[in-house]
Amino acid sequence: MSITATELKNNLGKYLLLAATEDVYITQYGKIIAKLSNPFQDRMEIAESLIGILPQKMTYEEAKEARLNEE
Repeated sequence: MSITATELKNNLGKYLLLAATEDVYITQYGKIIAKLSNPFQDRMEIAESLIGILPQKMTYEEAKEARLNEE
């Protein structure tokens, strides 16, 4: 999403909440000058991408041991 600096100034709370789920680009005179983003978004995406990779009946410890034995 892209918004103007004035729009951000007038509705800061709204865009802070929105930045938790998507990047918000702030423009001034038609050029992007800043970006609001969730600092934990990358970690959440990585964790979500791992869902379903481990077998349901395997514990974390078993998965870790199996991974160490592969190397």
